[in-house]
Amino acid sequence: MISRNFKNVLVVSIGFLSLFTAYGGLQSLQSSLNAEEGMGVASLSVIYASIILSSMFLPPIMIKNLGCKWTIVLGMGCYVSYSFGNLYPGWYTLIPTSIILGLGGSPLWSAKCTYLTIVGNRQAATEGRKGADVINQYFGIFFFIFQSSAVWGNLMSSLIFGQDTNIAAIPEAQLLTCGAADCGLNISSNATSFRPEQRLVWTLVGSYIGVGVLAMLIISVFLDNIDQQQTSEFRGQREPFCHTFLATFRLLKDWRLLTLIPLTMYSGFEQSFLSGEYTKNYVTCALGIHYVGFIMMCFGASNSLCSFLFGRLARYTGRSTLFALAAVINLACIIALLLWRPHPDELPVFFVFPALWGMADAVWQTQTNALYGVLFPRDKEAAFANYRMWESLGFVLAFAYSTFICLEYKLYILLAMLLLTIITYPIVEWREHKSPTPPIEQANYSDLQKEPIIQDKGVVSQTQL
Repeated sequence: MISRNFKNVLVVSIGFLSLFTAYGGLQSLQSSLNAEEGMGVASLSVIYASIILSSMFLPPIMIKNLGCKWTIVLGMGCYVSYSFGNLYPGWYTLIPTSIILGLGGSPLWSAKCTYLTIVGNRQAATEGRKGADVINQYFGIFFFIFQSSAVWGNLMSSLIFGQDTNIAAIPEAQLLTCGAADCGLNISSNATSFRPEQRLVWTLVGSYIGVGVLAMLIISVFLDNIDQQQTSEFRGQREPFCHTFLATFRLLKDWRLLTLIPLTMYSGFEQSFLSGEYTKNYVTCALGIHYVGFIMMCFGASNSLCSFLFGRLARYTGRSTLFALAAVINLACIIALLLWRPHPDELPVFFVFPALWGMADAVWQTQTNALYGVLFPRDKEAAFANYRMWESLGFVLAFAYSTFICLEYKLYILLAMLLLTIITYPIVEWREHKSPTPPIEQANYSDLQKEPIIQDKGVVSQTQL
C-alpha cells in the first residue's frame, strides 16, 4: 500500500504529464507551424512575458484564496485555451490565448511546488525523516513523470505529421552554415519546414486539447484538497489585499533569494537554447525539421530518467554535488557546440547533445525547485512565484535576442550565465550548511496532530493517524 501523500504526488505528476504533452508539443512546433511573420515565436515571447507579470502578484493571492488544488485546475484551463488558439492560428487568436496562458502559468507552477513541499514535509513528519530528503524525492518522482511529456508530445506530432513524406535533401551549401560556423540568423529552411495540410494540423491540435482537458479532470477528481482548512482560515481573516499582493516582492528582501537569481535565470536560458537554437541551427539546418521531434524525444527521455535518479541520489550526495555535475556537463556541451560542425553523416552525435543536456536539466529542475522549498518553507507561494518569474525572464531575454545575435555570441552568453551561477550558488549552500533553515512547524499540518510527548518507556512522541 502506498501512502496518501505519495498518491497525491502521483496524481499531480500524471496531471502535469497530460497537460504538458499538449503544451510541450505545441511549443516545439511554433516556429515552423506558425512561421508567418514570426507569429509562433512572438506568441512564445508573450507567454513568458505574461508569466513574469503574473509571478509578481497572482500566485500568493490565488493559492491562499483557492488552495493549491483549484489553483492548479484553473491554471491548467489557461493552458488548454492556448491549444484552442492554435486551431485557427492568427494574431487575434494566438496572442490573447498566450496572455491567458502566461497569467495562469505562474500560479499553476507555484501551486504545484507548494503542494509537493507540503506533502513532502507531512510524509517526513510521519516517518521521522528530514523534510528536505522527502521533498527531493518527491520532486524527483514528479519530474521523472513530467519530463516524459516531451517524449509523448513529440511522438504524437511525429506520428501525425509523419503522414506527409515530401522531404527534400539538404544542399551542401546549407551544411556549411550550420552550427557556430556561421552567424545562424539566416538558416534556410529549404523545403523541410513546409506547413502540413490543415487536416493533420486539426487532428494534432484536437488531440492536444483532449489530453489537456483530461489533465484538468484528473486533478479535479483524484487530488486531495490538503490545504482546505488553511485557505478557509485565510479567507476568514480577510488579510489586507496589498499584503498578499506584495508578498512576492517582499521576499526579495531575503539575500538568499537575490543570490539565487542567476541560477534561476540560467534555467530559462539553457532550456530555451536547446528548444530554440539547437533545434534550428544544428538539427533543422543539417538534418531537416522532421528530425526535431526525435531529438526532443531523446532529451525528454534522458531528462525524465535522470530526474527520478537524481531525486533519490540527492539524499546521499547532497544538492551541491549534483549541481556541480550539471555545470560540468553544460560547460562541456557549450564548448563542444562552439567547435562542432554538424553533418548528416554524424547522426548519432545529434542525439548525444540532447541526452547530456537532458541529464543536466534534470538537476537544474529538480534540485532548484527542492532548494526553494527547503530555504523558504514559510513563504512557499511567494518563493515559487519568484522562481517562476526569474526563470521566465531568462526565457524572455533568450527569445528577445534570438533573431538579432549570432549563434556564437548566444553560446558565450549562455557560458557567462553558467559561470555566474557557479559563483553565486555555493554562497547560499555554504550559509545554509552553517545555519540550516528550520523546517516548518508541525502544527501547520492539520491532519498530523501530535499527542503530548511521553518521556517514559522509551516513547518520544506519538502521532495520531
